[in-house]
Amino acid sequence: MANLVISGYRSFELGVFKEDDPKIAVIKKCLSQEITQLVENNQVEWILIGGQSGVEQWAAEVVQELKKDYPQIKYSVIFPFYEFGSNWNEANQLKLQKIKQAADYTDSTSHKPYENPAQLKNHQQFLLDHSELALLVYDPEFEGKTKYLYEAIQRKQEKTTYECLLIDFDQLQNQTFE
Repeated sequence: MANLVISGYRSFELGVFKEDDPKIAVIKKCLSQEITQLVENNQVEWILIGGQSGVEQWAAEVVQELKKDYPQIKYSVIFPFYEFGSNWNEANQLKLQKIKQAADYTDSTSHKPYENPAQLKNHQQFLLDHSELALLVYDPEFEGKTKYLYEAIQRKQEKTTYECLLIDFDQLQNQTFE
């Protein structure tokens, strides 16, 4: 059993600004398929997310749904710093609060409010140090903020065994709904 980090594009990077955007359903379906396969193969017990808007929050919602069929899975929200999201608008803060409340564990890697980019780098390193594999909704041909995590994973893979699964734009575009 391993810990799985899930990350990917932020909602604004995908042009998603409404909760009913059809792109969300496609991304959630892909995430659900990948997570289900890992859980059914007894590869994952804990799922780690950072709480960012977009893929990370959608992954938390997917895990909440999957827990109905797979109560053994757990997810944690590990924020990069204390008071993460406190400057977001009210709707986004409320969504983040719901994700925190449903999580099996929450904490932050820095127990201080945002001070500098080193907190983000330390957070990234913490997630990689405490996981054995990652699932990213990311396409290296279309860079976004996830580029930094993807590059850190590649550096880790040069030194140790660390699996990284990618859901790229081709996979998203080829997704069908039964």
